[in-house]
Amino acid sequence: GPGPPAGPPRLGLDVVVLDHHGAPEVLPQARAVVNPNRLDDLSGLGHLCAAGVVFLTLVALNRRLRRDGLAVQDLMAGLDLVALATVADVVPLHGLNRAFVRQGLAVMRGRGRRGLAALLDAAGLSEAPQAWHLGFLLGPRINAGGRIGDSTLGARLLLCEDPIEAAGIAAQLDALNRERQAIEAAAVAEAEAAMAVRLERDPDQPVLVAGSPDWHPGVVGLIAARLKERFGRPAFAFALRQDGTATGSGRSIPGADLGRAVRACVEAGLAAKGGGHAMAAGVTLAALDLDRFREALSADLAASVAEARLGEALLVDGLVSAGGVQPDLADAVERAGPFGQGAPEPVFALARHRVADARVVGTGHVKAQLRGRDGVAVGAIAFRAAESPVGRLLLSHIGRDVHAAGTLSRDRWRGSDRVELRLCDVAEAD
Repeated sequence: GPGPPAGPPRLGLDVVVLDHHGAPEVLPQARAVVNPNRLDDLSGLGHLCAAGVVFLTLVALNRRLRRDGLAVQDLMAGLDLVALATVADVVPLHGLNRAFVRQGLAVMRGRGRRGLAALLDAAGLSEAPQAWHLGFLLGPRINAGGRIGDSTLGARLLLCEDPIEAAGIAAQLDALNRERQAIEAAAVAEAEAAMAVRLERDPDQPVLVAGSPDWHPGVVGLIAARLKERFGRPAFAFALRQDGTATGSGRSIPGADLGRAVRACVEAGLAAKGGGHAMAAGVTLAALDLDRFREALSADLAASVAEARLGEALLVDGLVSAGGVQPDLADAVERAGPFGQGAPEPVFALARHRVADARVVGTGHVKAQLRGRDGVAVGAIAFRAAESPVGRLLLSHIGRDVHAAGTLSRDRWRGSDRVELRLCDVAEAD
């Protein structure tokens, strides 16, 4: 909240705050508060993540240094980190963010940063990184240290210049990520079961709030994300502490500004601290106030959630057959990228294709073969779908026709170049 930052002013240092979260009316006491989400900001750059704000600040500093005849830094080499942060923080991929990710991926493909190169190898990525790899492969591994292990590991990896040391740190983060996945899976199952029961009693709840003393504070954001994905509404998950406090993280749906609602709860005295942006927020409050917090969020967001859910529909960009899912189509789609939050990948529909095979693989994924009337088949996968309507329909419809929709996924494993469908939805075609 607003107030003087502790420490540096007493040392005679100027304080400059760089941030991107929604800012209160009263700002912290500092020499400068650089934040495109200040109430008085007119830049139109409120979609930047914190790394984007830092990058533009450094651009301005470079410009001033150059004007004064002083040495400047090569900032382009740092765009790989800006791209990683932009995707991992789930900010909209439009405007400047789009340029950051496109150029940052080009830098990353050069493998000049030892730590990221080692992490790409530890994640088993054998192809050139795409935008979705940043959010699903690199981001979770870097965050795993802070969630359940040593929070310095990620920073040490990104700063590391020794390839052997980088490989060791990357291996540690990869192992911590697997441990995090196991912790997360148990907690998500518990949270989903509890919320399913609650929604049976009241299916119109606009916001879900779950909490447990058994949940690790480092995975509550991931639990909230899974609840949001499964139930299609904003969700908060809390780790309940022995001192009577609850630390939570929330995820939202487009159109429901969770960060603003959380700040309203802080201003109303319902929470000790909290904030965030439209799609994600964090908060700390008394565990006894969880119900009041849920009621306040629900009252605040009910209208926007109802409007957002009314507009829910799977928009299809094109119709193809299994025979048309080829590398040249994937090439054309890739050239239109990068894709991510606010810039979704094109969705293709396959009408009346037979489920030639379907089985559960990995951690609850459903892998299938969809065959067109010309006999050509295409691989398809539905992630974490074994217990979902999509997964159950695929598994029960082997030998029967379905309509399917999904995005294209490239598989270049061991020199191959296959394209398969990442399924979004499936419907009966009988």
